[in-house]
Amino acid sequence: MLSNKYLDKFPEGTRLGIEGLEWLKERQVTPERLEKVRALNKLAQDMGTTLPKLAIAWCVRNPNVSTVILGASKVEQLEETLSSLELVPQLTADVLKSIEGILRNAPARPDF
Repeated sequence: MLSNKYLDKFPEGTRLGIEGLEWLKERQVTPERLEKVRALNKLAQDMGTTLPKLAIAWCVRNPNVSTVILGASKVEQLEETLSSLELVPQLTADVLKSIEGILRNAPARPDF
């Protein structure tokens, strides 16, 4: 979803288009998710970057994450996501707050 290929139409030749995986497509490509991905994509564009790079940088920036595993099926994808480290300093508190506002899925913190 974060590669932008599902934002306008469902592309041919993707894993979610494989016969027998219709249930996965229906579960993953929902209007609500597309709305969030479009908002995240706009934020990435406003920052002068791409959505995949923003996603990887967000993972790297998370203090609870020790390792970010990249998945790429093309060399260009790997090169793009490897450059995500350059974006980490731009993930200010305001940017992180914007991301949380879009996703609305922050875990509840315990009271103790």
